[in-house]
Amino acid sequence: MIVHLVLFTPRPDLSPTERDAFARALATALDTIPTIRRYQLGRRIRHGAAYETLMPVNFEYAGILEFDDEAGLQAYLAHPAHEELGTLFYSCSEAALAHDYEIAEGNPEITVRRWSGFDR
Repeated sequence: MIVHLVLFTPRPDLSPTERDAFARALATALDTIPTIRRYQLGRRIRHGAAYETLMPVNFEYAGILEFDDEAGLQAYLAHPAHEELGTLFYSCSEAALAHDYEIAEGNPEITVRRWSGFDR
């Protein structure tokens, strides 16, 4: 499985029109791009953990999109709905980050080895 992880903080000066346009583009992409297996969207919480003060950038929102394979991710990235979303994403961002990960599902021993780099 491939995970597309997006962290995002909107510009503080976004107008209501810009926020609405971004929200519509996101909803359209999530509803119309067939290779998205599953997605989760959320807002950052703070609960007093020590690591919260160590992060150099505060990303207010997170998006996690799952795809069956790299071809599904590539189809998502090339889709016209994503093109519109991507344009708005960067123009509306104060801070943003996007990374893709191959996720090992199943056997915890294999997953931990892969995550910790021991399977190189």
